[in-house]
Amino acid sequence: MRARLTDIVFVILLGATALCVAFLSTRFGLQHDFSYAQRSSLDTRTVQLLQRLDAPVSVVSYAGKEALLRSAIADFIARYHRIKPDISLRFVDPDADPAATRAAGISIDGEMVVHYKDRDEQLKVLTEREFDNALVRLARTRTRLVAFLAGDGERRPDGKANADLGNFGALLAAQGVRTMELTLTAGMHIPQNVDLLVLASPQVQLAPAVVAEIDDYLGRGGNFLWFADPGSTTGLDALAKSLSLRVLDGTVVDGAGAAFGIGDPSFVAISTYPQSAITRDFALTTLFPQTAALGVVSGTQWQVQSLLRTSAKSWTRIGTIPQQGNTTTIAYDANKGEIPGPLDIGLALSRLSPSPDKTEQRVVVIGTGSFLSNAFLGNGGNREFGQRIFDWVMQDDALIDIPDKGAPDSQMKLSQRALGVIGLGFLAVLPLLLALTGGFIWWRRRRA
Repeated sequence: MRARLTDIVFVILLGATALCVAFLSTRFGLQHDFSYAQRSSLDTRTVQLLQRLDAPVSVVSYAGKEALLRSAIADFIARYHRIKPDISLRFVDPDADPAATRAAGISIDGEMVVHYKDRDEQLKVLTEREFDNALVRLARTRTRLVAFLAGDGERRPDGKANADLGNFGALLAAQGVRTMELTLTAGMHIPQNVDLLVLASPQVQLAPAVVAEIDDYLGRGGNFLWFADPGSTTGLDALAKSLSLRVLDGTVVDGAGAAFGIGDPSFVAISTYPQSAITRDFALTTLFPQTAALGVVSGTQWQVQSLLRTSAKSWTRIGTIPQQGNTTTIAYDANKGEIPGPLDIGLALSRLSPSPDKTEQRVVVIGTGSFLSNAFLGNGGNREFGQRIFDWVMQDDALIDIPDKGAPDSQMKLSQRALGVIGLGFLAVLPLLLALTGGFIWWRRRRA
């Protein structure tokens, strides 16, 4: 009886101990990341960012019912939830609720909308760097002011027409950036508190006084974004000269677009990018309709980096371009002054700022503004690329650069010879060895 009573007491104490440990595990956590480069844990800068956020963060993922995709997203957000318990995740099935999906502007399965206070940000790429930078933009404490020049047929930041930038302007507003239209008349100057001046595809020639004011703004160290569509650069030679570049004649056509199913040769699709601060780790395909090529003048005082470069199958087309569906073929013609590719259609310029209160002056010139227009903003990574341009040119250097934490052996690349040797080993050598071993064992048993 004493032994049995001892066993009963031991079992009761063991169960009580287990319950206490289970209860304490819900209140206190202990974990350690043994993975390569700590890829299963958040970066120290991410933890500091989450600790600065003083309001809940809600994430809505528009992912189908595929278990693997939802599980990967849930595991990713769970790492943030451990640091910031008031970050929440909700899934919306695009097939079950297509109206909400369309209203949110979702274009790919798994795309997420991150809400913080009265702002939101959309994400197509699920990485720690992209998610952190979305939180940084949402948590901006100072409103940025972007002035769009108006009065000469430019694209409007709040316009609803297909050629306007209203949808992208709404995206900027949701991220704490205030846009305004600025019409320069005689004697007017660009305000000192403007963080960025945008010249978006003027349709008529700018007055010399307006061009002179833009040039003076650049001389004062202002940041500048210029969408230099084909045919919209008349009278802007002095501006191009100040930037030490030249907008080439004609419209870029690129035969490489056929690989993306694009029938219009004037639509340039780009999936690989030159290395720069804007294009680093950017892997989405972007679409640029009706774009001009850019050239850099020698002896420039600017540090110039290429952002967008066409394929070797491209050239500057002088003359009309057949409409999509037209069977007329076009070919490169050097006699017309056409320039063969690869061609730069996007450039980032920087230099030491002439202004004493700034360290660097930044300018971006893109050969078209259509890629951010209401008609084409949702194509591929256009929206994300436009966001990167605005972040960089406004000198939003608070964005976090989280290094890649992938394991070096996560992928194995084998040559055709190595694949052949492995295939021969598994399909021929290994079965032969098994057959010989079995035959030898059978022979030994018969002799015994």
